Amino acid sequence: MLYTLVILPFLAALLIAIGSSHGRALHSGLAAAGSALGLALILGIAGRVIGGDVLAVSVPWVPVIGLDFSLMIDPLGLMFAGLILGIGLLVVIFGHFYLASDEATGRFFASLMLFQGAMLGIVLSGNVLLLLVFWELTSLSSFLLIGFWRDKAEARQGARMALAVTGGGGLVLIAGMVLLGTIAGSFDLMTILERGDIIQASPLYPVMLVLILIGCFTKSAQFPFHFWLPHAMAAPTPVSAYLHSATMVKAGVFLLARLWPVLSGTELYTVIVTSVGLITMLMGAWVALFKHDLKGILAYSTISQLGLLVMLLGFSLEMAAVAAVLHILNHAAFKAALFMSAGIVDHETGTRDIRRLGGLAKVMPITAIVATLAAAAMAGLPPLGGFISKEMMLDETLHVGLFGISWLVPVVATIAATLSVAYSLRLAVHLFFGKPREAEPHARAHDPGAGMWASPAFLVILAVLLGLVPMALAGPLVSSVAGAVIGNAAPPLGLALWHGVNVALGMSLAAVAIGALLLWRHAGLLRGYEAMRHLDAKALFDRTLGAADREVRKLIVATHSPSLQRMLFASFAVIVALVAEGALTGGGTLTGARAGQPASAVAIIAWGLLIAATIAVVRAQRQRFLVLIYISVIGLIITLAFVHFSAPDLALTQISVEVVTILLLLLALNLLPKTPPLLSSQPRRYRDALLAIGGGLGIGGAAWAMLTRNPNDPISSFHLANSYSGGGGTNVVNVTLVDFRAFDTLGEIIVLGIAGLAIFALLDTTSRGAAGARLRSWQEDMPHSPERHPLMFVMATRILLPLVLAVGIYIFLRGHNQPGGGFIAALVVAIAFLLQYLASGFDWTDARRRVGEHLLIASGVLVAMATGLGSLVFGANFLTSSFGYFQVPLVGEVELATALLFDIGVFAVVFGAVMQALAQLSQISQRAARAHAAQVEAQQQGSEP
Repeated sequence: MLYTLVILPFLAALLIAIGSSHGRALHSGLAAAGSALGLALILGIAGRVIGGDVLAVSVPWVPVIGLDFSLMIDPLGLMFAGLILGIGLLVVIFGHFYLASDEATGRFFASLMLFQGAMLGIVLSGNVLLLLVFWELTSLSSFLLIGFWRDKAEARQGARMALAVTGGGGLVLIAGMVLLGTIAGSFDLMTILERGDIIQASPLYPVMLVLILIGCFTKSAQFPFHFWLPHAMAAPTPVSAYLHSATMVKAGVFLLARLWPVLSGTELYTVIVTSVGLITMLMGAWVALFKHDLKGILAYSTISQLGLLVMLLGFSLEMAAVAAVLHILNHAAFKAALFMSAGIVDHETGTRDIRRLGGLAKVMPITAIVATLAAAAMAGLPPLGGFISKEMMLDETLHVGLFGISWLVPVVATIAATLSVAYSLRLAVHLFFGKPREAEPHARAHDPGAGMWASPAFLVILAVLLGLVPMALAGPLVSSVAGAVIGNAAPPLGLALWHGVNVALGMSLAAVAIGALLLWRHAGLLRGYEAMRHLDAKALFDRTLGAADREVRKLIVATHSPSLQRMLFASFAVIVALVAEGALTGGGTLTGARAGQPASAVAIIAWGLLIAATIAVVRAQRQRFLVLIYISVIGLIITLAFVHFSAPDLALTQISVEVVTILLLLLALNLLPKTPPLLSSQPRRYRDALLAIGGGLGIGGAAWAMLTRNPNDPISSFHLANSYSGGGGTNVVNVTLVDFRAFDTLGEIIVLGIAGLAIFALLDTTSRGAAGARLRSWQEDMPHSPERHPLMFVMATRILLPLVLAVGIYIFLRGHNQPGGGFIAALVVAIAFLLQYLASGFDWTDARRRVGEHLLIASGVLVAMATGLGSLVFGANFLTSSFGYFQVPLVGEVELATALLFDIGVFAVVFGAVMQALAQLSQISQRAARAHAAQVEAQQQGSEP
């Protein structure tokens, strides 16, 4: 069930992306269905979890590093999962009616569900390394949501800033979590939570604590990392209502609550977390009081409220943890409702500037009621739930001393609460009551349909009920969640509007009274605030980022020369130096005890030809056609060496690669100067020659040392012994590629596919810009045959095509037991098609092509992946092959192996990559020829009288 819960949002995102061309009804319907099904699953197990059951599932993922795909749900995870899914469902409904008709709703709801899945992964992870995976995924998906309006500069900048801050904090968190798991001796979350004493006693605890806190503070917009959140308000309002009130910014708070049993209780923890929370709470409330943009006010109020939660968790007191849990519920309800209300005002009036608005209660009564009640809950006014959690917070501040000053926390918290009352009252009073400030924004303002105000109204009802019947509505949940946070049974709860006359009540009354006074004198305070100089966090961030970029560029230029020759020289010089150092300090003798074999005259001649061809390549480096001929000689000699040493698979592969490479390079050389300019001076060539000789001697010495020694336990013995019994084939080379080392082969074909696509991307741009200008001025510098497509050549290639295809199929099918396989077969078939293009021309041949190269590459990778995943269905390891013998009528007994399917994938990728290179080179040649012909025709027309 837990896996289903996490998979549902990702499945919904995938389905929305697939149906992106359909209307918003499908997009929002799929998103709502995914959220509703997940919420139903949560509600179905809520009773058991609140009662004390912890549900957990786990499967190994990367066990060597301790990463398991383990999920668990306890009361804390249940509450956050309920908030993520419940508010997510309301946001989807709101977003369906809020977004304009021409918006890319497919992209929006797919990104929203991707984010929902990532958040569920965080709160349900039972392994801290898995939690980190989902943590970073929230940063990436929020980047997509914040930058949804890609045409707006502020949206792009806000998305980049959020990604830079939260993503950077996530990298720091990775280090902290790795240290945490190392100290605890496990990355399993339940195990870590049971080892708090061991963790706090470790000398690495301070470093680990600071790293984890930085990750939490960046995610939850705590000072001094708070500045990204206001700029993230460039996102659509549904995003703000979801990410920045109920989910993403709560991730840091969640992690503090989750790790409370192992991190809290130390003086270092209390001082850092309490101080940061207190400063953030005060700073955010102060700035919110003077913002004019509705979402700006709500952004800074969110920062302040998050600071309140962080401060409570920093107290290391059990009742403070209870107050934090209750306020998480209250804040999610009233803040999401306020963001949606701000979106409604913006939607109906066309502005979010509170200076242009006022008296909207007359034209938007429903919105006014909803937003005013939500603002009252944020201010902590009775009889709303915000009053109870605020009073509990004020009471807990009386039990905390910071820096030896007992009154510091209560006083600062009361001031922040006073400012919270002031900005909440300003939001409600200035927006909905009093005289309209401008007529234009109110001209068409009215309450929207129920589809838009239903979601915030539902949340406001919860905010009211949390105040009127807190024990009945949230008592068991708060108690069980607080127990999960603390790690023990929660203290007795007293959730009620009235606790008698006490100090906390006096602090609360003072906050309300002074807050109302601040609202009355707001105009004068605003003039004073605007006259003050303020530190622009955005400008500071931009300057810091710019300075870092400049310094990194300087470092790159200093250490990574833009010269490819210098980079290659430096790389090879380091390699040669390491090899030389190992040879000189390793001890032992170069020659082992293994007896050598006499070389035959043929082998000596072949070796001499190989050396001569290699020298010829170096000497004729500027004559590319000759170099290509010499390289083909080298490849042929290596092929003969493979034949001599009884390696037919390698020989077939080598000769096929050589033919394909030579044919493709001939096409490429046709477009390049036949004598390129001199690239190196004489001293540099001597330097490179010395390096090459040193490298050659090093590689030769290593080969000699290995060949003259008997291996102790060669891996080939295992492959020879298990090739048939384990892989069902007698061709050890092929079985190794498609079974024993199939994962390596899968990676190689993926790289080959990427290389094919890179060829397409690089060569597809040759018709544009400077490359296009050079192409249009290109002229053939060699005479061509008057017969472009010789008849004998054309007919021979067409006759040979079915024969070569039959040979390719034969080589493919025999590969499991005899020399052959998908790689060689693909090259043989590619040669047949290359000859078709060369003989009959690109246009004639390409017109008869039915399958594109991109599709071939993608299909090949997918088939290979599907073959590997298929083994998981039967409980075997990824890419494990199976085989069996079957009776076929008229044929007899035949062997079938699943490795054949994997080989089909290899065939498709290799063939697609070769044909991709051929197609692009042929198209470039055609473009050049056409451009040259057009220029000649234009010149001839211009010369006619």
